[in-house]
Amino acid sequence: MDPQPTAGAVTDPSSTRPGEPVPPGEPVLHPDETSGQDSTARADAAGPPHTPAWPRGGPATPPHAPAWPGGGPVPPGGPVWPGGGPVPPGGPLPPPARSLARRLLAPVATLAGVAAAFAYVGTVDPNEPGHYPVCPLLRFTGVYCPGCGGLRSAHAFVHGDLPTALGANALAVVGYGLFGALMALWLIRVLRGVPMRLAISPVWWWGIGAVLALFTLVRNLPFGSALAP
Repeated sequence: MDPQPTAGAVTDPSSTRPGEPVPPGEPVLHPDETSGQDSTARADAAGPPHTPAWPRGGPATPPHAPAWPGGGPVPPGGPVWPGGGPVPPGGPLPPPARSLARRLLAPVATLAGVAAAFAYVGTVDPNEPGHYPVCPLLRFTGVYCPGCGGLRSAHAFVHGDLPTALGANALAVVGYGLFGALMALWLIRVLRGVPMRLAISPVWWWGIGAVLALFTLVRNLPFGSALAP
C-alpha cells in the first residue's frame, strides 16, 4: 500500500506519473518555481561569487582598467611614476613631485652663474695685461692651447663684436652656441615636468677630443694663423 502524504507537504508534479491527479488539498510547485529554489539553494551553498580585488583590498574595476606589470588592476589614484605607468605592488614608490620653482632652481642657478662670469669678463677687459693670469702652456712653450684667446673671445662676444670673438677663439664661440641650445632644452624639459638626462657615449667624447686636438694643431701651424688669438 502506498504511504499517504502528510498534511502540508509540497507535491512536485515531476514525482507523479503523467495522467495521475494531484491529491486534493496539496499545493503544487511549477517546474520554474522548483528550479528557482534549487538554483537559489545551490548559490547559497556555494557562497558569494569570487570577486577580484585590488592589491590593497577593495573591489576591482572593469576588465578594461589598467593593470600592474605583474597582473591585477591598478587602483584609482594609485601611485605612478613621473614618466607614466603604475608602480608595481611591493615596488619602490616614485619620488614626490616637486614644484615648478624647485625644478627651475638648478637651470636658473646655472644660467645665473654663467651670466655673472660673462658680465665680469665683459667689464674687466682681458686685452689689458695684469687682469688675468697668462696661460702656462703659452708662457713656457709658446704653443697655443685650445683655450687660448677664450677670455678675449668672451669679452668681444659680450660686446656684440662677433668677428673679433671668432678671431680670438672660434671654437669658444661654437661652445657658446651649444651652451645656449642646451640651456633652452633644459628649461623646456623642466617646464614640461620631464627630468633632464644628458648621457654622452664614449664615441662623442672621443670625437670632442679629436676636434680639440685638430683645432690646437691647426692654430699653431703657419697656414692656420687665422685661428690663432
